Amino acid sequence: MYEKYWKQMGDKTTVVIPGWKFISYFSDFKSLCWFLEPEFASSVVRLHKLVGNAVTEDRHIVVGTGSTQLFQAVLYAVSPSNASEPISVVSAAPFYSSYPLITDFLKSGLYKWGGDAQKFKKNKPYIELVTSPNNPDGLSREAVVNQNQGILIHDLAYYWPQYTSISSTPADYDIMLFTVSKSTGHAGTRLGWALVKDEEIAKKMTEFIVVSTIGVSKESQLRAAKILNVMSDSHEERSRFKDVEAFFDHSYNLMAMRWKQLRDAVEKSKLFSLPEFPHGKCSFSGRTFASQPAFVWLKCEAGIEDCESFLRDNYKIIARSGKHFGWSSKYVRISVLPRAEIFDQFTGRLASITAS
Repeated sequence: MYEKYWKQMGDKTTVVIPGWKFISYFSDFKSLCWFLEPEFASSVVRLHKLVGNAVTEDRHIVVGTGSTQLFQAVLYAVSPSNASEPISVVSAAPFYSSYPLITDFLKSGLYKWGGDAQKFKKNKPYIELVTSPNNPDGLSREAVVNQNQGILIHDLAYYWPQYTSISSTPADYDIMLFTVSKSTGHAGTRLGWALVKDEEIAKKMTEFIVVSTIGVSKESQLRAAKILNVMSDSHEERSRFKDVEAFFDHSYNLMAMRWKQLRDAVEKSKLFSLPEFPHGKCSFSGRTFASQPAFVWLKCEAGIEDCESFLRDNYKIIARSGKHFGWSSKYVRISVLPRAEIFDQFTGRLASITAS
C-alpha cells in the first residue's frame, strides 16, 4: 500500500553508503545499546515527539531486527533467572498469532506460553502482552490480568495516526515496542525499536541481541533513519513537499478509503460482519474518526464454521483462521495493506459472495 507514496518521494529517501563505512560492529561506545546508530535513535525520538504517541524522555532505546527479535529479547530480560518453573506469558484473545509460536519456539526454561490472559487465574508471576491497537481485531487494549506479580509489555506497533486516533497523553509504559514495517510500510528493512524505562532490562535486552546476532544491521538503521526523518519533514517542512501529501495525511486518507470500500463490500454481500470501532479525536491530526486497522477481522455468518476454508476453497481468498489467534474459526484475519489492484480484487470477490 505504501509503495506508491514512497515512489512519489523520488530521491528524498535515497541513502548512499560508501563501501568503507560501517565496517565495525560498534556504533556508539557511550550508548547502553552500543550497536544503535545515533542517527536512527534521533529520528525515532523526533517522530514520536511529532506524533505524540509515546514518551521518549528518560527512556533507553533498544534496536532490534524487527519487533520479533525485540519480543524475544524482552522475554529474556524480564523473566526471573532463578525461578523454579518458567514464567507464564499471556495475552488476551484474540491475540497476535505469532506470540505463542515465538514464545515456545526455543523451549526456554525461563518462560512459556500461558494462553489467553482473560483465563489466567494463577496466583503466580506472569508476563502480559498488551497489543494496542490489537492484532488481529484492531481494538484498543489495556491489561486484563491486573495482579501485582505481573510484568507488562506493550506492543504498540499499530499506534500511529493512519490506523487509530492518538490520545492527548503520550503512551507512558515501562516497555513499549514499535516497528518500522507498521509505521512506514518498510517490512523488508527488518527493524524495530523498544522504549525501555528500566536500565537493567534494557541492558539484558541488549545482551540477548548481542548473543543472537551481535547487533543490528547499520545499513537498515541508516535507511530507516532517512525514511523516518522524511516522514517528519513532510509534516514540519511542507514547503519542500509541495507535490506530495504529508505522510500521515496520505496514509490516513488511503486507509479511510479502503475501509469504506471494505464496509461497502461486506454490506453488499450480507454474508459477513466486521467489528465496530468507537470514534476518538486524534491529538495529532485533530480529526475525529473510528479506527481503521491494518487488518480486517472478518466473521463469516450464515452458519459457516470454517471461514478460512470457505473463502480459500470457493473464492480463492487467502485468509488466516481465527483459531491461530486463540479465537473461533468463524473469524479470519486479512491484510488491508496490499497493493491497490490486489485489494480491489479482494473487495470485489467479497462483494460477490452472497447467501444464495
